[in-house]
Order: sequence, then structure tokens, then C-alpha cells
Amino acid sequence: MDRLNAMRVFVAVVDSGSLSAAAEKLDMSRPVVTRYVAELEQWTGARLLHRTTRRLSLTAAGEELLPRCRQVLELTGDMQAAVRHPAEAPRGQLRITTGTSFAQAQLADAIADYVRLYPAVMVDLVLLDRTVNLVDERIDLAIRTAAEIDPNLIARRLTTCRSVVCASPVYLARHGHPQRVDELAQRNCLTHSYFGRSLWNFTRKSDGEPVSVAVDGNVSANDAVSLMSLAAAGAGIAMLPTYLTAERVNGGELVPLFPDFEPQVVGMYAVYASRKHMPATLRTMLDFLAERFTDPPAWDIASQAGQGRG
Repeated sequence: MDRLNAMRVFVAVVDSGSLSAAAEKLDMSRPVVTRYVAELEQWTGARLLHRTTRRLSLTAAGEELLPRCRQVLELTGDMQAAVRHPAEAPRGQLRITTGTSFAQAQLADAIADYVRLYPAVMVDLVLLDRTVNLVDERIDLAIRTAAEIDPNLIARRLTTCRSVVCASPVYLARHGHPQRVDELAQRNCLTHSYFGRSLWNFTRKSDGEPVSVAVDGNVSANDAVSLMSLAAAGAGIAMLPTYLTAERVNGGELVPLFPDFEPQVVGMYAVYASRKHMPATLRTMLDFLAERFTDPPAWDIASQAGQGRG
């Protein structure tokens, strides 16, 4: 028995209200329609329709089976459409997670441009300044900055994430301009709750020597945007990602410190759970982000140009 056709006939009979009307709608003879319904009843082991000369109605078993038949037919139609039209624009929901600061500084604009290209995609942006389990939290794509990525996940490198140690002109006027990184141990440092809260790592540019400095301060936060605002207000010295600070540095609101030392550089990755059966929404978003976030990133190029003009 062709079970899909039997389900299609059964649904048509119910929607049409009679075997004859279904036969006309499906361009079949009434005996063929009757046979399909009978074979479906035989396969399920239950009577699905009450038939009289005047009306047709569903049995309790038919009521149970009808929505399931509709679901199967809808899924089959989606599968056939995907195979017939693989180049069609992506559609459906895509759940993306990243940190709050990167979303506000860079990713929100990128997503706005993406959905203009693919208006049938619905992006659910989940802002979390912590690492999430992609499977447990039903996340399709995570944008992460890290030195290393969990080997159980698939990662596509997007660009490089650099940081800058900076303070406001007001802070520097009050407390003086530190000349050596080890002076940070005696300064009020604004720290991130999850990243480098007590230890800031650098590389000396002249010889590549790693240098670490223990830091402390009277304010910490789990959000780099808040730390940037605090630093701009003169509350202390902060180590912040350059994707966030470029405009404020170029505008003079924040002053970069220690030009001879490079804060720890990490990669920025698009992370997802599996390459198998990748939906078009995820594939196109990966390609879009890889093209947009080049290496070196646009925000670093703009920042260097701005400092050069200064």
C-alpha cells in the first residue's frame, strides 16, 4: 500500500465531506478512494470513518489519526520542496548567542544586514556573557572569543579579537599616566567578572616575552559595555576589546596605554554543533559573518587610522 497516498486520500475525504467529493478533487474514481481508505483502516487496525447514505463522520480513531496524517503530509511536502528548490532563499528560525558587548557593538548591525538579504529568516538573538551548551539550550550558532574551542564542537574562525588597556583623560590627569605595565598592580583596575578579573596577560612587542600582572580594583562587571562607560567616566583603568572601543579611542574619550605591550590576543569563532544536515539558515549566516568579519577586522583598521591621524 502507498501509505502516503492513503493518508492524502483520507485527509481529502474528511475535508471534502464525502468519498465522491474527494474522488472528484483528487481526480480518482470513487472505488479507488474507497480502497485507499479501507487499506489505511487495515494498516492502522481501526475503523476511521462512520459511513451512511446521508453523511460521513470520523470515529474516535479517525479523530486521533487525522492530525497525524496532516503532520506527515506537511513534512513530506517540506522535504520535497527542499530537494526540488535547494537554491531557494533560507527561511525559518535561527538562534544565535554571543556576549552582550559584541552584540551591541558589531553583531546587531550585521544581523540587520543579513535579514535584509534573507527576510524569511527569523533570528532569535540570545545575549549571554557565559558559555552555553548549544544542544541543551537549543542554540544553532554561538559567536565566541577564545584561545581554544571545545574539540567536540565545530568552529569556523571569523577574525581576531584584540584588546586595549585604556583610561579617560580625566583619570590620567588625576592619577598620572602609568609608564610600565607592572604599575597596574597599584592602580584601580576595572575588571570583568568572567575574563581576566585578577590577572591581565600581555606580550612584550620587542621580544615576544609574555608578561602577566595581578590587578585589582573597586568595580567589576560582567559586561564590557558597562566597564567602558566606567572607564570613560574616569573610574579607573580597563582592558577592553577593540571591537568596542574604536570610536571612543578615536574620539579621545579613552586613551590607550602601554603601546609596547600587546594584551592577550584570542580568536573569534562561529561555533555550532554539527556539520550534518546543516540548514540553509545556518550555512548562509556562517558565510555572511565570515565575509563581514575579516582579519584584521574593520574596527582595528579604523582604530589604527584614527590614532595615526591623531
